[in-house]
Amino acid sequence: MEHLTIQELQSYLALKYKEGRTSSALFMKLVEEIGEVAEVLNQLEGRKTDTGSASLEKELADVIHYAVAIASINHIDLTKAIVKKDQQAAIKYNQSPNLEEFLEQSRLD
Repeated sequence: MEHLTIQELQSYLALKYKEGRTSSALFMKLVEEIGEVAEVLNQLEGRKTDTGSASLEKELADVIHYAVAIASINHIDLTKAIVKKDQQAAIKYNQSPNLEEFLEQSRLD
């Protein structure tokens, strides 16, 4: 697989969690995974003994999975939400280019 869009992941997770999981249940899993990211970072940065069993890559994938799942079951278009939020942040922090401008430019190159 060459790439995966947020929209594709949302469609998949909407199907996967169509029944059974609530936003609060998925949020609890998200919090758990964020804790696991913290554990890995603590190990990688020497604040805790490295057990060698944890993977930052896997834990970050889990965080993304549950965050996107929450958006999916709540019918939030994350692509639109991310672009809109970035536009607001770019104005607030006087940053250029914003995400939308960056994507437009990178597609021209």
